[in-house]
Amino acid sequence: MKKKISYSAAILEGFKYLLNKYPEVFIIGQGVWSPWYVGNTMIGLDDEFGKDRVIDTPTSESAVTGLALGASISGRKAIVVHPRIDFMLYAMDQIVNQAAKWNHMFGGQQSPDLTIRGIINRGGEQGAQHSQALHAWFAHIPGLRVVMPSTVSDARNLLISSVLCSDPVMFFDDRWLYDAEDTIDPIQEIDLRLIKPQTLLSGESITVVSSGYSTKLCLEASEKLKESNVNIELIDLRVLTDIDYTSILISVKKTRKLLCVDGGWSSCGISSEIIASVCEKIEPGTLLNKPHRITLPAAPAPTSIALENIYYTKVEDIIEYCISQK
Repeated sequence: MKKKISYSAAILEGFKYLLNKYPEVFIIGQGVWSPWYVGNTMIGLDDEFGKDRVIDTPTSESAVTGLALGASISGRKAIVVHPRIDFMLYAMDQIVNQAAKWNHMFGGQQSPDLTIRGIINRGGEQGAQHSQALHAWFAHIPGLRVVMPSTVSDARNLLISSVLCSDPVMFFDDRWLYDAEDTIDPIQEIDLRLIKPQTLLSGESITVVSSGYSTKLCLEASEKLKESNVNIELIDLRVLTDIDYTSILISVKKTRKLLCVDGGWSSCGISSEIIASVCEKIEPGTLLNKPHRITLPAAPAPTSIALENIYYTKVEDIIEYCISQK
């Protein structure tokens, strides 16, 4: 039976499912008992499952991630929570040099069953050191799987798939999505390796590829674009590594136009990867116009609200470009 819940409640439901069904699962990280750190995505978990399975830690991203990595190669399924991606950078050695390499260096005999959740925080005058979405960094690293859910259903289901995957997974959720609501089906466990990009909207005017919060912006833009007889075909990436381009290529061959919207920067970003890969795989002349990217300006995030309104992508930016391609 379907029910309507929020994005943050869907993450909470995913955690409860995992902790209930899999005794080897535990959660560790800074602020996991506090809604101030993690919103309502983990509320009450420590009371329900105990503080020995939902472990709040001192501020040491490196130590916490290393501890979880060790547990994950010793029969446990660890979920590390970093309330801000920005400070997760203190754990880069454990993530990039250890977790990502372990399976390869030991000939596939053992892989860390480790999920690292990084929360994207932006806006609200938080400034440059608290506002980054660094998903493209980790998608660049062989050995890591990078998950970025945009829908309420994926927030729960892809969290479950990430934790049950035998590979190390980076799971990125965005605070700007926490209040989004939608109906959701009963839980079904899905192998993360089988997850492909999802076509959320069918259209003929232009192919739009996005992920995470950018997908929400595209959905909002699509409603207003219909007033101008522009129907976008919206494809949500969901997983940013080992991308299956089948649906994207079919769409591009139909619309012959491509727009990528991403919450990161253009340089060496996900939008760059999508455009380069599509152009490698289609015949010359397929696209009627140059592919286009809508991303953040090549500058650190500002602090003032006035500058934030200029810096962050808006629905109007997507609408303006898509109308220009009619």
